[in-house]
Amino acid sequence: MNRGWPLFAVFFFAHAARAGDVNATPSTLGAVLPTLKPGDTVHLAAGHYNHFSVSNMNGTAQAWITITSDAPQAAVIDADSGPCCNTIEISGSSYVAIQNLLVDGHDVAGAFGVSASNGATPTHDIRIENDVFVNHHGSQQHDAISTKTPTWGWIIRNNTITSAGTGLYLGNSTGDDPFIGGIIEGNRVENPIGYCMEIKFQNPRPTIAGMPTTLASTIIRRNVFIKNDDPSPDGDRPNVLVGGFPSAGAGSQDRYEIYGNVFLHNPRESLFQGSGRVTIHDNVFADAPATRAMLLQDHDLPLELAYVYDNTIYDVGTGIHFGNAAPQGDAVFGNLVFSPVPMSGPIQDMHDNMNDTVANAATYVHVPSDVLAQMDFHPLAGKCIGAAIDASKVAADTDYASDFDGVSRGTSFTVRGAFVSDQAAPLGDGGASSDAGLVDAGSDGGSTNGEGGGGCGCRTVPGAQRSWIGLVVLALLASARRAFK
Repeated sequence: MNRGWPLFAVFFFAHAARAGDVNATPSTLGAVLPTLKPGDTVHLAAGHYNHFSVSNMNGTAQAWITITSDAPQAAVIDADSGPCCNTIEISGSSYVAIQNLLVDGHDVAGAFGVSASNGATPTHDIRIENDVFVNHHGSQQHDAISTKTPTWGWIIRNNTITSAGTGLYLGNSTGDDPFIGGIIEGNRVENPIGYCMEIKFQNPRPTIAGMPTTLASTIIRRNVFIKNDDPSPDGDRPNVLVGGFPSAGAGSQDRYEIYGNVFLHNPRESLFQGSGRVTIHDNVFADAPATRAMLLQDHDLPLELAYVYDNTIYDVGTGIHFGNAAPQGDAVFGNLVFSPVPMSGPIQDMHDNMNDTVANAATYVHVPSDVLAQMDFHPLAGKCIGAAIDASKVAADTDYASDFDGVSRGTSFTVRGAFVSDQAAPLGDGGASSDAGLVDAGSDGGSTNGEGGGGCGCRTVPGAQRSWIGLVVLALLASARRAFK
């Protein structure tokens, strides 16, 4: 019996490695893609690949189809110089993962990196993970990731987007083709011409089989959104903008939940702008001295609900500004704001915030800074503490009681700002690619919205949480080798 178990282990792992695995090269990928079935994984050899389409390719919730470069970013997908097409075009597909690729736009204006299009044909449950997007800088309208078709259940995770026209443009400028119930986490988007990310407002939704009709939150967490000083020829843009939802029917109760992110630097616009229904907590906003950290107001559609709590805001002209009231309710509490104008506008429920000047910030936190590699907004011992806050109003929010680092605030909220611990810990200058230990992507592409975690992808985190799995596998294989001697 003891010698039989290693034989079973070897069979199991060898079978798992073979089942559904397909190898492809630049010359064979085109022939491989139409043959893929649920559960298949295409392993791309190192090299340069032409643009390709994911068309009517459907895995299942239990068996995703995966297209990956086993050596991260060794497979380079090149934009067409025409351009004839977007570099990776997705239509009519579901439960497909695209991961570990380097997508090079070659600054060909109009050739988006990943694009879901084809009008009313939906794409749902797509995972874009651990990809690097470069040279999508042909114009302000040149997008690294774009959706122009009804989408839901997308996961955009642990990607790096550098110097795009727009990093992520989700939804259609007309308000059609809604982006519903997505998870956007662990990404680093820096130096776009326009937005780091924009999610468009939504018209009344079409009726499409499988599309969510009950409340669906889009989660935006643990990302870094950085602008530079380059001009924006088509108009200045905030780092991130999210638009409103339909006023009635499906989607009217949806919301954005935005937490654990860093919004850094904007010389001419707000770091964040939102309408619709938003909850914004435990983020860091810094370096917009001429503008605002947050602008909450009617845009294409009205501002309906806005909960803004436990954020750290530094070196901005205005901290939190409401351009108009939120008729379904607001709450602004627990924020730590270093700004000449901490809060303004018709805020109805504002209490228990802590405000001071930028010059005095060093008396509250370890290293107030506009430089990501240096900033450390953890409070000094005994500082940033106030009366306990009743947070029951926001208790339905995902991770509402977890700070930027994923540390629990317990049953009472007494520390102001995004950090609970008073231990010094600079954010560092790592990006989403250094943060794989924070967000564990299962084979089904799922993510637990209520999971803890830690911060925005700025800090290198040990991967020990998962290393035990590899050790078990190695032990079993070693035991198997001994059994065959």
